[in-house]
Amino acid sequence: MFQKGLKDVVAVHTKIASVDGDIGELRYRGIKVDELVNEGSFEDIANFLWTGERTNTSFPSLNEFRELPNHIIAIIDALPMEVSLMDAMRTAISGYAHAEFKEKSLEEQAIILTAALPVIVARHYRNQKGLAIVEPKKELSHTANYLWMLNGEVPTDVQVEALETYLKLTMEHGLNASTFAARVTISTESDLTAAVTSALGTMKGPLHGGAPSGVISLLNEFKNPTMIRDIVRDKIINGEKIMGFGHRIYKTEDPRSILLRDKCLNLQGKDPWLDIATIAEKEIIDLLAEHKPGRKLYTNVEYYAAAIMRSIDMPAELFTPTFSVARMVGWTAHAIEQIRDNTIFRPQSIYVGELK
Repeated sequence: MFQKGLKDVVAVHTKIASVDGDIGELRYRGIKVDELVNEGSFEDIANFLWTGERTNTSFPSLNEFRELPNHIIAIIDALPMEVSLMDAMRTAISGYAHAEFKEKSLEEQAIILTAALPVIVARHYRNQKGLAIVEPKKELSHTANYLWMLNGEVPTDVQVEALETYLKLTMEHGLNASTFAARVTISTESDLTAAVTSALGTMKGPLHGGAPSGVISLLNEFKNPTMIRDIVRDKIINGEKIMGFGHRIYKTEDPRSILLRDKCLNLQGKDPWLDIATIAEKEIIDLLAEHKPGRKLYTNVEYYAAAIMRSIDMPAELFTPTFSVARMVGWTAHAIEQIRDNTIFRPQSIYVGELK
């Protein structure tokens, strides 16, 4: 059977995550993501995706591996400033493909790469901006340390809570393009570093990466809540796409957007940007239902991701790298699962050219 882009073709059996777009449900290892997000930290949920265990006190902590090896630092610092963050991440991660690293267990390799990626992002970002390098703080959480290294300021609890919710909700989402790339690469019996660099290369593409910059542009137009309805109505009438609404997989509300909305509502009054985003969502959904009946256009994860990114003053060029910081957990979990019950991916193609 030919299916362009392999749409809806089942390629793997997995115990890591399930996505049901018809009912709007995302589960990590069989447990609804809202239960996990509300009960565990980024570190807790990462350990759960890697091992399947809700509590694992013997598992090494991420903060033990924040110090980059000297050769990785040298690679990052040697990169020209015009090299994008996504390219810098891919290049630096490749530097872990050495014998000593490969001798470690796959789980420990996954921890090291997950701990290293935000440090790599922050170092190249600050190099690009001509800013002094900020060294990691071992006492901070994974999320708080990322913000600290980017900005050189210890983040507020509100900032950490908002970003951590986003990271926990985006660390895994089934067999998406980048996760598939990771599994294809490691299915050749390559290594975990190669699988991750394949995934990073895939995430860089504009059809996949988590860059909700279009939503930022939309929300920037709303100087105050009274402007929302007129601006959105004009866009709909003019045939413009309302960014942050609709999803290829979900036919109802994206469960991740619901959880991010709840977080924004909990933080309402603490950040004016989050306030206007929550007000605008209801207005936009009402207008879409009025002008596009039957389309079932609901808020997707990028809408509230944009609101959260904006509320913590994260520049647009950091959106996809930050998405990748979260998704590193899913990539490595899938790669480990693939290699432990492996069959190389080898689909067929149909020749449609001329016979001469």
